[in-house]
Amino acid sequence: MKKVILLFAIVTVGLLSPKASAQTIVDNAFVDGLFVEQATGRNKPMPMPTVREADVMWQKRIWREIDFRQKINQGFYYPVTPHQNWKNFITIILDGLKEGRIQAYEISETDELTTPISYKNIMDGLTGSHTEVFLDENGYEVTKTISDDFYPTSVQRLRIMEEWYFDKQRSQLMVRILALCPVMNVEKDDGEGGVRVGTKPMFWIPFDSAREVLSESYYFNRNNGAMKLTYDEVFWKRMFDSYIYKEENVYDRSIQDYAQGINAMLESERIKQSIVDFEQYLWDY
Repeated sequence: MKKVILLFAIVTVGLLSPKASAQTIVDNAFVDGLFVEQATGRNKPMPMPTVREADVMWQKRIWREIDFRQKINQGFYYPVTPHQNWKNFITIILDGLKEGRIQAYEISETDELTTPISYKNIMDGLTGSHTEVFLDENGYEVTKTISDDFYPTSVQRLRIMEEWYFDKQRSQLMVRILALCPVMNVEKDDGEGGVRVGTKPMFWIPFDSAREVLSESYYFNRNNGAMKLTYDEVFWKRMFDSYIYKEENVYDRSIQDYAQGINAMLESERIKQSIVDFEQYLWDY
């Protein structure tokens, strides 16, 4: 009987010891903050409201551009180096493309999302090489091949395609984002032997296909670190500053095609005000 009791005690200690030790390791693990984030599970995107074709009595397509250099938009650009679950916008999008969770489309003249493009083709287009001619120590010309690497910091703008519409069922003017297009800075020849910095749209992604990834990615809240914002919420709540660079028109042209400088800014404001005036005139008696 004593042997049976002794054997039972040894087996019990053997089973409990690893668990206790593992529990000790987990309890002593370093927590970077006050608590373990996402303890209740992943964030889910808020469902979009259903829109019936019969309820849409007016609509207008608008293209906007967000400049990351503006103070209110800096959350899209920073952090340059990901840390503590914080990533900038382009890093989140490229990671989503690499994992196959987001589908990208090639840039077209009409901004239609018709031709899918893979993550590999995107990165191949962002990287490459060019040749430059140098003079060596003896004064002879030497041609060198220099590789062009892609840096996330070169992406400083984001284009948005959105649809404004009046829903007569809700009696409300509403807006829905349709697609996003990151824009990177590139060096271009100015035609006089010099180099100027230009812009190049990278690809279009449907907003719907990116919402799950954006809802899991945090956007820095400069007012309260305890109230985490996601990129999906930033777009839904329109917590960004932007300017209109195109509205749908019979010529299918952008503002810069017929206005420059201050005139382009005034035209952008005119289009914005025309949307506000439309809603106001609906309730003008």
